[in-house]
Amino acid sequence: MEASINNVGKLVDKISDGAMDIGLKLVLAIVIYIVGSFIIKKLIKALGKLKSMKSIDTTAAGYITTFVKAALYVVLAVSIIALLGVPMSSVIAAIASVGVAIGLALQGALSNIAGGIMLLIFRPFSVGDYIVAGGEEGVVRNISLVYTVLTTLDNRRISIPNGNLMNSTICNATVEELRRVDLNFDIAGSEDSDKVLKIMSDVVEKTEWALDNPAPQVLITAGVPGGLTYTVRVWVKTSEYWDEYGALMKKIPAALNEAGIARPSTPISVSR
Repeated sequence: MEASINNVGKLVDKISDGAMDIGLKLVLAIVIYIVGSFIIKKLIKALGKLKSMKSIDTTAAGYITTFVKAALYVVLAVSIIALLGVPMSSVIAAIASVGVAIGLALQGALSNIAGGIMLLIFRPFSVGDYIVAGGEEGVVRNISLVYTVLTTLDNRRISIPNGNLMNSTICNATVEELRRVDLNFDIAGSEDSDKVLKIMSDVVEKTEWALDNPAPQVLITAGVPGGLTYTVRVWVKTSEYWDEYGALMKKIPAALNEAGIARPSTPISVSR
């Protein structure tokens, strides 16, 4: 009887010691997590203040910050798991299994992440550029690991998966310093072409955004039923594109109307 009581006492002591050990490890793990998270936040904040980070593109800086933050949290998690006494071989096997499962479940998301990395490497556009891609267009506001966010001219926000962007044609309208305004006007064939060309050229010369080099062009480019197509090509600074576009669209038709220049008559179809 006394031996049984001694055995029970030893078992209780062993369980108590084990619980105490586990409790201490859990408390220590929580403390390490709190301290580690605080240190990581400070490191990420300090990383953002480095001169080298400020000198690179906003997009690249965002990616670097995200990857460094993720790597630091992985190191913190592995350190806590090791502290709890879990065999690292088991941890590695579990991570590999989870990685395979996640990879199969998130194939689309992973393709978007890969697309984001390719966007960073090849840099077809940056934050602040106006692009046309994936059937959408707008100003690039943010490039994350998965989505690129655009703001349209009418202030809608559009999120495009990076994988779709990398598999589509991208038109960057603002990356170059200069841009050309191209406008077409159909004029009746009976009108004096030299007179029409002069009217359009005079309007172009009076606009404040048109550049002299490259020189503007006003020329006949095509024929239409009952008339000719006159094309106006004017080079401007990219930031002043819409100013010049709006001015020409307003002033050229007004000048043509004032001079009494006729447009091609639209043929009337008669059904029989």
